[in-house]
Amino acid sequence: MPFALWSAAHHQDDPVPALWTTAEGLGDVDTTCAITGGVVAARTGLDTVPRTWREPCEPLPDRVAAAEAGADAV
Repeated sequence: MPFALWSAAHHQDDPVPALWTTAEGLGDVDTTCAITGGVVAARTGLDTVPRTWREPCEPLPDRVAAAEAGADAV
């Protein structure tokens, strides 16, 4: 957890280098990258995540789109 937060703090405006830095730290890479990615994306939004990374993913639930649009999440 501390390393994931350190990576996020050092690359707080760009998830790509944040995730690469985290992955290079080895250890439990999927967990630390999930933490780092979540922290950075919470700051920057999903638009900073490369489209090629988002395209193969499942669509987000409707409540996420509603929250991004400023509506109350259901």
